[in-house]
Amino acid sequence: MMNALLSPRLESVPKNDVTQQRHDEQSSAVVERGITVQASFNTICAIEYMKSHNVAPQVIERVLLNPEQRRKAHH
Repeated sequence: MMNALLSPRLESVPKNDVTQQRHDEQSSAVVERGITVQASFNTICAIEYMKSHNVAPQVIERVLLNPEQRRKAHH
């Protein structure tokens, strides 16, 4: 189901943007909030939140479906 939600966006994201590393605190905060939304509500809400903040579909899929692949949080 999640692939159906993400796949329309995959075609619209330029390849060089998809593979770009997170490079700012704002992007990091959006991803962290998305993870919190998933834990507090559900995955669909988290997907919509992250999509609305222009997080790449591959990043959304990685952080929400594969928590073991997440970057370590900086505290």
